Amino acid sequence: MNFIEKIKKNDNLYFALRNKKVIIGISIFLFLLIVAIFGPLIAPYDYEEFAGQPYLSPSLEHFMGTSIFGRDIFSQVIYGLRSTFVVGFIGGTIGTIIGLIIGFFAGYKSGSFLDELLMMMTNMLLVIPTIALLIILSAYLPYRGVITQSMIIGFTSWPWVARAVRSQTLSLRNKEFVNLSRISGASSFKIIKDDIAYNMFSYVFMVYILQFAGAILTSVSLDFIGLGPTRGISLGLIMQNAVNWNAIQLGLWWWAILPGVILTVLVTSLYFINTGLDEVFNPTLREM
Repeated sequence: MNFIEKIKKNDNLYFALRNKKVIIGISIFLFLLIVAIFGPLIAPYDYEEFAGQPYLSPSLEHFMGTSIFGRDIFSQVIYGLRSTFVVGFIGGTIGTIIGLIIGFFAGYKSGSFLDELLMMMTNMLLVIPTIALLIILSAYLPYRGVITQSMIIGFTSWPWVARAVRSQTLSLRNKEFVNLSRISGASSFKIIKDDIAYNMFSYVFMVYILQFAGAILTSVSLDFIGLGPTRGISLGLIMQNAVNWNAIQLGLWWWAILPGVILTVLVTSLYFINTGLDEVFNPTLREM
């Protein structure tokens, strides 16, 4: 069996490679990821380095112009993109893992004390405004790095995942294959892992994409109100500095707008991937 035949035999992979949204989204995402990973090799300057005269508009020497301090915006965006990916990966991963664990066990043990306890914790966090909690946690930390910010976002972003996964688990817990595993004496953990989680892989994958994008947007919100990392650089911090120093009013539109465009492109690529995969995993929405 050659490579093409293997792809055709795997329905999801076959339709994913035919879906334009998935291809476009993954292409943009991977391009930005490569730029972020190899940023120091691409960036002509360090993000804090004085690169030339201030107020310079985009040119061949400075692709995205310079800031009011004479720093190269292109270099800052490349370094900031790396931090943005770190926030998305760590924050999205932590939020997804916590939400999955709570959602799976609460759904499988529906009606039990464990279910009531886990859902009580989830509902308590749901009624507390997340951004307010993030502001309080961030404001009282004397030092905030990108990793710290990512962990704060991850540990506060899981409740909606838990509720969504619990709902899906409830629809699977009484299926025949789950009952057979239960009768055979399999442990709850094994049933959740092998039967329920396995059959929810596509749903979990799309949840992670949403968590990844949500973590990025939450970090930008914190950056904008001055509660971003106290050291380092991110796309949100670049835009926040531009706003604080009246970049638009001074005519330095490239300082404020171009980082926002890059951020928008990144989040849009995740949206394309998510909607495209929804069409792939849902046979009624597939593009034939």
